[in-house]
Amino acid sequence: MEQPIKKKVKAPLSVEHKIKRRNFISFGAFFALGGGAVAGWKWLLNAPEETPGITGGAKAPLRRALNKTELFFRNFFSNNHTVKTYPKERAAKTIRINSLIGIDDDDFDEKNWKLEVKTGGLQSLRIGIDEIKALPKTEIVFDFKCVEGWDQIQHWGGVKLSDFLNHFKLDELATKNYMGLETPNGEYYVGLERDSVLHPQTILAYEMNGQPITIEHGAPLRLIIPVKYGIKNLKRIGVMSFSNSRPRDYWAEQGYDYYSGL
Repeated sequence: MEQPIKKKVKAPLSVEHKIKRRNFISFGAFFALGGGAVAGWKWLLNAPEETPGITGGAKAPLRRALNKTELFFRNFFSNNHTVKTYPKERAAKTIRINSLIGIDDDDFDEKNWKLEVKTGGLQSLRIGIDEIKALPKTEIVFDFKCVEGWDQIQHWGGVKLSDFLNHFKLDELATKNYMGLETPNGEYYVGLERDSVLHPQTILAYEMNGQPITIEHGAPLRLIIPVKYGIKNLKRIGVMSFSNSRPRDYWAEQGYDYYSGL
């Protein structure tokens, strides 16, 4: 009668052996992932740059990714979605100054400032700050966010951009896909899509913490658009225009995301 073949029973791994095996797997996975990350970085670093236009300065694959991200956010954008607001006492007493691009000219005359709204061809409206202040005031306290990574709760007052457009009978122009804004000297400029222009929290601000805006923060009138990063919140608005194609945008030309939405 044949004897059954006995299977060899493996001796249980020692604690030291288990630790060594786990370390081997962990380090192996780390180096594999790290090697993949380095290879991916080198690939992106050596990729061709996008063709300069309204946007420029970014690597072509990165620009494609930014465009897809913008498309995703725009498909889910809704004017019913508003940013979180805070009580006034939460607002910072000293508002951070982050950039003076476009407002660093010493010869700016605030008293003679007027907002130029291009209405088509060579025609324009020129609107003074007192006319704007005569409209119903809106205040907002929200968390202002910068692409550099900092944020600050800030208190601003002004007129809703949608109310401004309605009051000055610019509704038809506002149906165009984009609005362009520039500083009076044209050195800083942004492009905004229609939906964020008409967002109920977007305002033309002339007050900061209940006081007139300072020169460094964009007096006499600046844009506050809470659904965008700070680079879109243009200081000292000089010119407003409308179009169905993207207007030029200062930071998009440097390679940043054109949409810059939150």
